[in-house]
Amino acid sequence: MSKQRLYLYDTTLRDGQQTQGVQFSTAEKVQIAKALDTLGVDYIEGGWPGANPTDSEFFETRPDTKATFTAFGMTKRVGMSAENDDVLSAVLNAGTPAVCLVGKSHDFHVEKALGITLAENTENISKSMAHIVAQGREAMFDAEHFFDGFKSNPDYALEAVKAAYDSGARWIVLCDTNGGALPNEVRNATEAVIAAGIPGDHLGIHTHNDTEHAVANSLAAIDAGARHVQGTLNGLGERCGNANLTTLIPMLLLKEPYASQFDTGVTLEALSGLTRISRMLDDVLNRVPTKQAAFVGASAFAHKAGLHASAILKDPSTYEHVDPSTVGNARIIPMSNQAGQSNLRRRLAEAGIEVEKGNPALARILDRIKEKEADGYSFDTAQASFELLARQELGQLPNFFEVKRYKVTVERRKNKRDQMVSLSEAVVVVKVGGEKKLSVSESVDETGSDRGPVNALAKALAKDLGPYQNVIDDMRLVDFKVRITQGGTEAVTRVIIDSVDGQGRRWSTVGVSPNIVDASFEALLDATIWKLVHDGATPI
Repeated sequence: MSKQRLYLYDTTLRDGQQTQGVQFSTAEKVQIAKALDTLGVDYIEGGWPGANPTDSEFFETRPDTKATFTAFGMTKRVGMSAENDDVLSAVLNAGTPAVCLVGKSHDFHVEKALGITLAENTENISKSMAHIVAQGREAMFDAEHFFDGFKSNPDYALEAVKAAYDSGARWIVLCDTNGGALPNEVRNATEAVIAAGIPGDHLGIHTHNDTEHAVANSLAAIDAGARHVQGTLNGLGERCGNANLTTLIPMLLLKEPYASQFDTGVTLEALSGLTRISRMLDDVLNRVPTKQAAFVGASAFAHKAGLHASAILKDPSTYEHVDPSTVGNARIIPMSNQAGQSNLRRRLAEAGIEVEKGNPALARILDRIKEKEADGYSFDTAQASFELLARQELGQLPNFFEVKRYKVTVERRKNKRDQMVSLSEAVVVVKVGGEKKLSVSESVDETGSDRGPVNALAKALAKDLGPYQNVIDDMRLVDFKVRITQGGTEAVTRVIIDSVDGQGRRWSTVGVSPNIVDASFEALLDATIWKLVHDGATPI
């Protein structure tokens, strides 16, 4: 049986930008659009031309893509023709081959929010779609609040979407704008739209995640016959976000009945880059990736429990629903005091360290892990520090440099505006190949803001490592977590640091001390040494 075509529509650059705290620059939009194109989505919605300078600039400089670029706007306003509506004209002037307009399909919103009659709204939809088609563009209609409208007044909700379809719209997209619909409601309403005369191969779905059902609701619409699905990378979007394409896409390619029923623009080869693209977006946003994210999260294929880890060694399918490599992710078997020797050998092998069964060093490594976790360390969240500990016990840890001393000072002083500000300064002295090197760094960023003592330490440590400098120049700290593991006057601080490099690698290290600066420096030091080991630096 031949597969049916299912179209993927990405709205990261428009709906995703409505996420609280997200504002893409034009250059970032270009970067994301190129990544989406390599993934193989069918449509890339670039934004709302004329709504803000960034969106307008992006449409002028958008990259060439195989995906169909789409401009977003709204249906014409009452009292003017589609040809004379300046807002609609700005959308068309972006010159995209496709145009998506949002319009009301809920009678409550028509009468209360717009303050117009239902008939006037229907005319706005019809005239707007017809105008887009007359301009030779592919027309799409986002039926805002469709599922709420269908429950309130199904006759009018159907009238609104049929008006768009009858006026030439290629896609009628049913929107769960408030994110409150449930899968059975979405399926029933989608089936009703098809029964009313709009075929499934002209029907799309756009869901929000306010009840954690955005992906399930999208699949429910597809099950009912919709053949166009909208979403965003990493589930960006207003409030709780949109349907997450990094979950939806692998579901459609790897899970039945979707894998055998549908053909999308995404190939299995492109799917293997999904994790990289997901983390690229988080890097653009300067935020920490969600570890528990389905398919692409760092913990998506992590197996800590001894029973799970033992079974995974025999057959990964015992506790994995898909092979992590299909989405570009990796299996992780964290090391903790729950681990056994078989688990340990597997984890060492994944780090490129082969240790034969029965090697006495295995027992020593496990003993050290237990001792250090009793002191407050956590190796299940700091794989890089675990690896260094194991290498040290196996006699495989090179001695690249020696830290002679370090110091951090924090000063409070008045600036030129007579405001009290902080300034952190760090001094690090290392010995590399018999030569001492002293580095001093302040924690002030390019805006003049103080980034704190750990930032100053990280900058000082990475400032001058002599012959190793070219190895660590592409390394940077991206996350810093602190936890107090004991209370009272004998409190112990655990610091977990996440680092990344230009090769896209991400690794975590841990430090523990009653002093937060010492704990931080220990984690920073481990991060640097791990980088040198994995880039094959030669000890001097």
